[in-house]
Order: sequence, then C-alpha cells, then structure tokens
Amino acid sequence: MLLKTDEVPAVAKFIRMSPNKVRRVLDQIRGRSYRDALILLEFMPYRACEPITKLLRSAVANAEHNNGMDRANLMISQAFADMGPSLKRFRARAQGRAYQIRKPTCHITIVVKPMEEET
Repeated sequence: MLLKTDEVPAVAKFIRMSPNKVRRVLDQIRGRSYRDALILLEFMPYRACEPITKLLRSAVANAEHNNGMDRANLMISQAFADMGPSLKRFRARAQGRAYQIRKPTCHITIVVKPMEEET
C-alpha cells in the first residue's frame, strides 16, 4: 500500500468476519465523503457495518489529531479487506469422526484524504 503525503490510514486486524462479507460493504463507501459514508453505514443491514464504522471514525480522528485536517473535508480514498489467519475448530460427527470448521478473520484498512477543491 503506497500512501501519498496527505493520506491517513487506519487498520483493524483480526476482525472475526469473512473478508468477502466486509468487502461487500467497503465497495459501497469507497470514494465517498466521510459524512456520506457514515449515513450509508448507519442504514445498511450488514453485521460488517459496525467494525467498519468504528474504523472509519478512527481514521478521521487520526487525520484530525495527527495531521490537523478538517473532518468535513475528508473522503475515503482507499478501503480494502485482506484475509487474516483462520481459526480452526472441529465438530464431532458420527462414528467418531471430526469435521474441520474454519472461522475466518480479516484485516480491514481504510485510508482517508482531503477532497480536492473544485475551481
């Protein structure tokens, strides 16, 4: 991930959710302003919205506190979810067998940057 000087990232690791389910939500908010993304996340019916909202607020807080940016002027420039390690569990089956269950985790990254001023 290459960052420009005016981009501010936030990363949430080991989120107990499939990365495919998280990507479904991230695709909807990528490229939107902070305010629009928050409104969208508030009303989407997916469980992935909660950790994404928390991470988005963290990225904006990083931009405000560390770089002195204005939250009203921020947009989401990058948003992606990578596969984390899977938790391996076993379920008992008939005749003493055991089936493996994989419980996926993911690493979510959100990068915010100031919007370009239109002239």
